Amino acid sequence: MVKKTRKTSAIDIGISDAERGAIVEGLSHLLADSYTLYLKTHNFHWNVTGPMFRTLHLMFMELYTEQWAAVDLIAERIRALGAPAPGTYEAFASLTSIKGSKALPNATEMIRELTEGQATVVRTARALFKVAEKANDQPTCDLLTQRMQIHEKNAWMLGSLLEE
Repeated sequence: MVKKTRKTSAIDIGISDAERGAIVEGLSHLLADSYTLYLKTHNFHWNVTGPMFRTLHLMFMELYTEQWAAVDLIAERIRALGAPAPGTYEAFASLTSIKGSKALPNATEMIRELTEGQATVVRTARALFKVAEKANDQPTCDLLTQRMQIHEKNAWMLGSLLEE
């Protein structure tokens, strides 16, 4: 996931420019995944139908509301490391690992896609954790730990809806 380093300019906080660049690159992927998952979840909230409408409509709203707050935290961490945060659809599309929906899926497929999206965010955060830990970047590690915990729980809860 973390292939290239991004140029940063910031106050000396004890993390080298190369390490900052690698962390920023990973956080940019995490931001793109998080924003893409937010957008997909919000879309599904608007468009879900079927016997579980009310349950899923409310659940999706809880998920996208939490994700909306998270994208700000991730972007602010990128800024604190001295780099600009990506913020366009084009940038997110080039950075995200989350697959888009070809058409509007049914409720069961929405749950499947969101479960996979949650797991994707966890994998992105987990890959970056190693880089941040090696750089002794505790604030990023803390952010990543929180994001992994939330997305793992969300994946479990969504996945539970698919069990018979």
